[in-house]
Amino acid sequence: MKDLYALPTEGASFASFCGGNLQGEHESCVEVGQIPGAAEAYVLRDNKPEGAGKELRFTQAELDAFVVGYAAQRGLKL
Repeated sequence: MKDLYALPTEGASFASFCGGNLQGEHESCVEVGQIPGAAEAYVLRDNKPEGAGKELRFTQAELDAFVVGYAAQRGLKL
């Protein structure tokens, strides 16, 4: 498997999934974007100032397994 942390993320487009806690410019969000030029590779980041510059990177299969497992654990339906 390719080292996802060795891939550049410049130019990635991110979608924000927000928690509804503070609203406006202080809203806490998880942002996810596909790593440019890498098939099935994603980067996640936290938009809070404390999380600036920190990222997690996953393959599509890893991210899908997380989403399905988290939803099941929480009793959420996909």
